[in-house]
Amino acid sequence: MTLALDRLSPNALIPWEAFCADYGEDNRYELIDGEVFALEPTGQHEQVAALITAKICVQIEQLGLPWFVLQRGILRPMEQGMTAFRPDVAVVDRRELGKEPFWAGQSLLTLGSSLPWVAEVVSSNWQNDYARKLEDYGTLGIPEYWIVDYAGLGGTRHIGRPKQPTLSVCRWVEGDYEIEQFRGNERVISPTFPGLAVTAAEVLGAGG
Repeated sequence: MTLALDRLSPNALIPWEAFCADYGEDNRYELIDGEVFALEPTGQHEQVAALITAKICVQIEQLGLPWFVLQRGILRPMEQGMTAFRPDVAVVDRRELGKEPFWAGQSLLTLGSSLPWVAEVVSSNWQNDYARKLEDYGTLGIPEYWIVDYAGLGGTRHIGRPKQPTLSVCRWVEGDYEIEQFRGNERVISPTFPGLAVTAAEVLGAGG
């Protein structure tokens, strides 16, 4: 039976197998604790993600790293049986793919060691980016996680008052993320890509 999103009851939870069967080929949805979330990317959202992808690809090439950028692949933490994220932009380490049990047949990753860098472009489900994904990406030990809030949607506890477009760089240090925020013409400092020359305004304004 197809579990179409519009037919699910508000409290319905579905396992990974059902999500994979019904939504696995549709990159507009992800699964968090058995709940299906529609990602609903806008044109602005996609423009921001595209600019980030372009900038990061240049850095990977310049540094000669055995990495590549994956857009909308599935990240399913093995210990989270009812969760499957679709990071907006993710950097994958080719050297780790031999450890991934499903990669040969699917664009599906399970190990944090495969992902040295991840970015989420904030949309209407901003709570997931600032809370749940921050927690789970940390549990996976992903070294760097960007939260790109181009519309200033996040709560004031995350981006302050008055709310404004903010790029948060979360750096994994001794078991926790240290978060540094960038706005306006501030140059974004990336531990993974120290040669990156881009301002917060360039990234956050890419969809304008």
